[in-house]
Amino acid sequence: MSSHSEITIKFGKRVRELRKLKGLSQEELAFRADLHRTYIGMIERAEKNITLSNIKKIADALEVKIIDLFEDL
Repeated sequence: MSSHSEITIKFGKRVRELRKLKGLSQEELAFRADLHRTYIGMIERAEKNITLSNIKKIADALEVKIIDLFEDL
């Protein structure tokens, strides 16, 4: 059993899904969100518990609403 919470895992998968749908690399998403590339990877692998301000940055960078990041969670 992983120490990562189920919602953190699902959120990371959703970020990865939307990033790939937009044709963005982790590096490009990080640049657009003004975050570090490794941080994006850690979110996608559920290794980080992301803050609300960074959720907003990622949603803006993906050009989606914040609620879209939580679809099917």
